[in-house]
Amino acid sequence: MFDSLQSRLGGVFDKLRGRGALSESDVDAALAEVRTALLEADVALSVVDDFIAKVRPKAIGETVIRSVQPGQQVVKIVHDQLVETLGSDNAALNLGSPPAPILMVGLQGSGKTTSSAKLALLLQTKDKKRVLMASLDVNRPAAMEQLKILGEQAGVATLPIVANQMPLDIAKRAMAAARVGGYDVVILDTAGRQHVDEQLMAEVAHVRDAVKPHETLLVADSLTGQDAVNIAKAFNERVPLSGIILTRADGDARGGAALSMRAVTGAPIKFLGMGEKLEALEAFHPARVAARILDMGDVVSLVEKASETLDKEKAEKLAAKMKKGSFDMDDLAEQLRQMKKLGGMQGVLAMLPGVGKIKNQLDAAGLDDKILTHQEAIISSMTKKERVDPDVINGSRRKRIAAGAGVEVSDVNKLLKMHRQMSDVLKKVGKGGRGNPLAGMMGGGMPGLPPGIFPGRR
Repeated sequence: MFDSLQSRLGGVFDKLRGRGALSESDVDAALAEVRTALLEADVALSVVDDFIAKVRPKAIGETVIRSVQPGQQVVKIVHDQLVETLGSDNAALNLGSPPAPILMVGLQGSGKTTSSAKLALLLQTKDKKRVLMASLDVNRPAAMEQLKILGEQAGVATLPIVANQMPLDIAKRAMAAARVGGYDVVILDTAGRQHVDEQLMAEVAHVRDAVKPHETLLVADSLTGQDAVNIAKAFNERVPLSGIILTRADGDARGGAALSMRAVTGAPIKFLGMGEKLEALEAFHPARVAARILDMGDVVSLVEKASETLDKEKAEKLAAKMKKGSFDMDDLAEQLRQMKKLGGMQGVLAMLPGVGKIKNQLDAAGLDDKILTHQEAIISSMTKKERVDPDVINGSRRKRIAAGAGVEVSDVNKLLKMHRQMSDVLKKVGKGGRGNPLAGMMGGGMPGLPPGIFPGRR
C-alpha cells in the first residue's frame, strides 16, 4: 500500500545519509520533498502541515547538527513522527463483558461483510472467542446469504435469517440469541449505501442506541484515498467510531488514508485487510507500518506470521534434515508451500529491510507467485526416486518432467540448479562451514528469485 511513498521518501533520505553534515537549508529542502511525497500519497493537507511543523524543529536541533550521522538522526525523527501520526501503539479491541456487540459500519462495496467474517475468524482462532454474526442489511440483495456462506466457510455461527425483519429488530434478536447461546462476541454487519446519506446514518444510530456496542468499527476501502478520510469523518460525526479497518491494503493504494484517518477522526486503525482470503486480516501496528514506509522492514510481523501459519512439527523435521545436510526435492516442495502460506514471495520480501531499493529490479524480473506454483508442479511431475535423488534426472527425464508440468525444460533446469545450490549451502553449514547460511540461501536460490537480486547470487 505504501510503495510509492516508500520509494519517494527513500530517495530523499538516501541524499541525507550521504552528507557528513546538514545545514538548516539541507533539512528544509529535504522536508519540502517529504511534504510533496505525503501530498502525492493522498495524505490530508492539514495532517501534512502538522507533520512537517512537528518534524522541522527537531530536525534542525543541536542533537542532529552535532550528530556523527545527522542523516540517520533525521530519518529517526521522521520515523517517530510517523508512528505518532499513525497512533503510537496497536489499539486492541475493547470487548468487555460478553456478549460484546461489535457494530460494523461503512459504505457499500468497502468490504464490510467480508471484513466481518475475517474479524470473526480472527477472534475465534486467535482469541478463542465464541462469535455470532448477524447481517442487518435488508436492502442489498443476498447480503444476508453472503454472510451466512462466509460464516460456513470460516466456521462461525450466523443468526438464522427471518424474512421481513427490520435492522433494529434483527440486532435485538441477535443480542438475545447471543445471551442464550453463551457467545462472547456479536458482530453486527450493518447496511451500506453508495454514499453517506441521512437514512443510512439514522439506521446505524438507532442500532447503536439499542445495542450499545463495545466497538463501532468503520470499514473503509484504502483504494479510495482521500475520499476514505472524508467518509470516516462523516461517520465519526454522527456515530462516534472506536476504530477503523482498512481493506485492500495489499493493493496499489498510495497510503494517505492510513496516515490521515487517526488525525482526522481520532479513531485508531485497528486492522488491515491484506487480501481476499478470510485469514487475510492483520492487526495494525503503527511502529511496524512506519518502519515499512521507511524501508526498514517488518521482521517482527514476519516472525509472528510464521509462528501462526507454519507447521512446527514439519519445520522441526526439516531443520533436523538440514542439519545433516540432507535436502531433497520433497523438502524443497514443502518450503515452497510454506512460503505460499506466508503470503508468497511478495509478502515475504515486503517485510524485509532494504527491499524498496531493489523494487525496480524485482519488477523487471517479473516476480510472480505463479513461479512457486510452477515449481511445485515440476516437483509433482517427478517420480519418487527422482525427488529423493535428483542426480538421476538426465536429459530425457527432464523433457518428461517438463511436459508433465506444462513448462519448458529450461524451467526444470533452473529448479534443479536452485536445489543443488541450496543443498551445497546446507551441507556446508552442516559440516560447520563458515559464512552466513541465510545469506547463502538467499544468494544461492531463494525459491523463485531471479539471479542478481541479492548479493552473492550467481
